[in-house]
Amino acid sequence: MRCPFCAHDDSQVKDSRPTEDNTAIRRRRQCDSCGARFTTFERVQLREVTVVKSDGTRESFDRSKIDQSVALACRKRGIGQERMDQLVSGVQRQIETMGESEVPAKAIGEMVMEGLRALDTVAYIRFASVYRDFTEARDFEEFASTVRDAGKG
Repeated sequence: MRCPFCAHDDSQVKDSRPTEDNTAIRRRRQCDSCGARFTTFERVQLREVTVVKSDGTRESFDRSKIDQSVALACRKRGIGQERMDQLVSGVQRQIETMGESEVPAKAIGEMVMEGLRALDTVAYIRFASVYRDFTEARDFEEFASTVRDAGKG
């Protein structure tokens, strides 16, 4: 594993343990050259998945994009990292078990929205505002009222 500090190619694993949700292995490493310590995560990848965007472009599935979106939606909401990781792992598992080599970005967005809806309504509305491209305050009001109405039922 390449050192993120000095770019040396060799490092030693000092400690390995599963993550809280048992979906990855967390490894503490030490660079053989500069002695710096850093953490890596090892995850299972069932298959290569290509994401088909709305404009027709294709790119490889990147879990970190979902991580960043969920973290941004949950910012300052008091939601633990473990719960966010579980949501992202669940979405990734859904994508990989679909059995498709190409998945529309829209389908991934809907999976994330469903996960956020169950996790936190404010995070859900935040994500929806970007995902559904809200342009006015009225868009927020209308969406929030559907969330509020769904909570009453």
